[in-house]
Amino acid sequence: MTSFRLASNLRKFDRKRNEWVDAGTNWYTVSTYRQLAINAVGSVFKGDRVLVTGRLRIREWGDGEKRGVNIDLDADALGHDLSWGKSTFTRSIHSAPVQAVAGPTSHESERDGEDEDENSEESHVGDELEPATPF
Repeated sequence: MTSFRLASNLRKFDRKRNEWVDAGTNWYTVSTYRQLAINAVGSVFKGDRVLVTGRLRIREWGDGEKRGVNIDLDADALGHDLSWGKSTFTRSIHSAPVQAVAGPTSHESERDGEDEDENSEESHVGDELEPATPF
């Protein structure tokens, strides 16, 4: 799991001054989990403009005289906003654990022992993946 604070600056056009003015900042706590968290740590840095989709949670809090609202976003997807720059994608390759299956029958084990040398090279075919070529 990883989390970070995301700022969304609000701007509006002031017709009297004929310019854009800041109208405040909304802050969100973005949480990522599992593989998204691992990839986010190596990809997103302070100041990057990002797009996030996920589940929004709004929680009011109070502590004596202080009151406020926390806005949390559990991210399903996270990426760079390409309208502000270019990004390079590198696919993460993960090996999944292999489930054990029942052992061969006595009939199959005799046959497997005879053909072991023939099939030993074939068992490694496809282990290496070629990198994707860009469009």
